[in-house]
Amino acid sequence: MSRKSRAVYLVPYLLWIILFVVAPILLIVYYSFFDINGNFTFSNYQHFFTPVYMKMTLSSFWYAFLITLFTLLISYPTAYLLTKLKHKQLWLLLIILPTWINLLLKAYAFIGIFGTYGTANQFLKFIGIGGKQILFTDFSFLFVSTYIFIPFMILPIFNAVEEINPTLIQASRDLGASSWTTFKRVIFPLTADGVKAGCQAVFIPALSLFMITRLIAGNRVITLGTAIEEHFLVTQDWGMGSTIGVFLIIAMIIIMFLTGSKRKRKGGTNK
Repeated sequence: MSRKSRAVYLVPYLLWIILFVVAPILLIVYYSFFDINGNFTFSNYQHFFTPVYMKMTLSSFWYAFLITLFTLLISYPTAYLLTKLKHKQLWLLLIILPTWINLLLKAYAFIGIFGTYGTANQFLKFIGIGGKQILFTDFSFLFVSTYIFIPFMILPIFNAVEEINPTLIQASRDLGASSWTTFKRVIFPLTADGVKAGCQAVFIPALSLFMITRLIAGNRVITLGTAIEEHFLVTQDWGMGSTIGVFLIIAMIIIMFLTGSKRKRKGGTNK
C-alpha cells in the first residue's frame, strides 16, 4: 500500500479524533475560564484548590483505587481460571453480557436487591442476622461499582494469559519452581500489560462516577463526577464544572502515561 493510500485511509480517523476528542477537550478548557455570569476569570482554578475540592479529589482517587483493587483481586483469578476451562469463550461471553445492559437498569436492580425489603435483607433475616442498612452505604457503592467494572478488567487479563507460551510454565516447573514462584516469576510478569490495561479501563472511569454515587450511595460518597454533574445540571456553573473536568483529563493522561506498557529496545528493535 502506497503512502498516499494510507494517508487517505487516515482521514476518517483524524476527523473522528478532531471532532469527538480534541474539540470537546478544547471546549472544556475554554469554558473553564468563565464564571457563572459569563465573565472571563481565573477564579475557577483558584477555587479548585480550596479544601472542599481537594477533599473531593482525594475522595475520588481513594474510591477509584478501592474499586480498581477489588476488581483486580476478583478478575485476575477468574480470568486465569477461564483460560483453563473447556468452553472458555462461552464463559467469557457470559461474563461480558451484563455490559450490554443499561447502567441505569443495573443500578435500579441493585436498589431492589439492597433495599429494606430486598433480597439481601430477606436473606439476612432468614439466617437470623436481621435486617441491615445496606443501601446508601460505602459497602453498597463499592460492591455495585466493582460488579459493573469486573468485565472490563477480566477481558485484557484473559487475553494476556491466553498469549503466554505454555512451554515457559512447563520449563519453570521442570526447573523445580513451586506454583507460587512460577506465578510470581513467569505468569504475572507476562500478564502485567493486561493488568495495566485493565486498571486503566477501571480506574479512569471510576474517577468520574456520578450515577452510582447518587442512586446506590445516596450522595454519601461525593466524587468529582458528582460535582461536575451538580455544576452543569443544578447550579448551571459550567465554568467550575469545566475546570473540574480539565483536572480530571490531566489526571487521566498522567494515569495512562504511568500505566502504559514500556517496551525495551535492544539492538534498535522492539522485543
